[in-house]
Amino acid sequence: MYIPALLNLLPFTLGFLHQDDPPSDTLRLGTLTPYKKAPIVEGIRELPDDCSVDQVMLTHRHGSREPVEEELPLIQGLTYKLGNASDAIANAKLPDNLQFLKQGYVTNLQIGRLTAVGRKQLFDHGVDFIFRYPQLHAETFVAGNESRVIESSHWFGDGYLGMSASDAEYTTLPDGGNNWIRPFIGCPAWNEYMNSTATLPEVIWSKKYIPPITRRLNKLLPGVNLSDDDTHGALFACAYDLASYNSSPWCNVFSPTELTYFDYESDLQMNGACGYTLKAPVLGPMLGSLYVNKMIERFQNKTGDAKSLYLEFGHDATINFAMAAIGLAQDEPPLNPYAIDPFRKWRTSNQVPFAANMVWERFSCHKSFKEPQIRLILNEEIFPLEKCAKTNADRTHGTCSLANFITANKFSTDIKYGDQFWNDTCHIAGAWDAHMAQSPFYLF
Repeated sequence: MYIPALLNLLPFTLGFLHQDDPPSDTLRLGTLTPYKKAPIVEGIRELPDDCSVDQVMLTHRHGSREPVEEELPLIQGLTYKLGNASDAIANAKLPDNLQFLKQGYVTNLQIGRLTAVGRKQLFDHGVDFIFRYPQLHAETFVAGNESRVIESSHWFGDGYLGMSASDAEYTTLPDGGNNWIRPFIGCPAWNEYMNSTATLPEVIWSKKYIPPITRRLNKLLPGVNLSDDDTHGALFACAYDLASYNSSPWCNVFSPTELTYFDYESDLQMNGACGYTLKAPVLGPMLGSLYVNKMIERFQNKTGDAKSLYLEFGHDATINFAMAAIGLAQDEPPLNPYAIDPFRKWRTSNQVPFAANMVWERFSCHKSFKEPQIRLILNEEIFPLEKCAKTNADRTHGTCSLANFITANKFSTDIKYGDQFWNDTCHIAGAWDAHMAQSPFYLF
């Protein structure tokens, strides 16, 4: 059977498993959210008819994956605990949303592999992309140096060019150096901050919101004696069952409010890793400066050989670093690890769900705008560029001129990889040392 056709059957062949699951397109699970379009920003209009897009830079997160090495043991520990308590569960009077435990719950998840759901996401996005920009064409697909990212680029390419295309070129951007897809690899200081786990904001928040859930579940499951790690594992089981099978009985175990708390944990995690609440606040934007400078280089054709379309693949961190460098989705005051802000701008479920796509467009117009403009399409919706918008037309369409964008991003344009500021901020005394740059689990 033709593979994409087989993948198209996936939601239907698995959807019958748990008919009462919350619809996956309504769930917000931070960076583990199944792909969905971003919310529409009210009042923002499409481009005028006299405008046309002449250059595009796509940055695509890999598709849905299995847990990474720090998460899988939490799910496995949960299943072990449940297996040891099978007699107590069999004799317990369970509510409807826990009845599935009487048949047992096991996991076959492994570490970090791209799932069938993720493969389908990327294939579908490749197909959609060629319809979105029929006037542009590319045959080169550039991926960050991580297996699931590389595989994602191939699935996108199969959708975009076709599986039998002979002209497709797949390349991997080597780690280290001026790497705008994985800039954290070349910055030992960033890894030092991320390894200070006791004070990470998401750890502080999880110690606040998880214990009440554990107490609630233990009242419903006498004799099981779940720990807070087990509860965390159940939340991850919800997310990763969805990522692997499009369905999970665990998602219906938690209340909408409890899932909102899990979602906020991810927001704190990524804001503290790539955004505005790093221990060294300048570090996230500085790492994102490599992306901003690469985009400006291409849109200005500084090298004289700029392409009309760039198709590149990375991580949630790739997108979040870029957003931080540009000053997008910045909250004042910053996110608080002790209390949730329901009106926050930084929302990973909107910014970087699995298979997130950041599309930068350069466009020109006959009358509506006098000079080259740029626009950001984040997960298929316009993301207004408020920091550089100068005119009413800018604010109406969420755009700004390329010149004003460059001016507004002086922080980035003043930075060069390996200069004194970069080396001092990254704690680099000499040459880049790969063994110092092993990335924390959650950025993949």
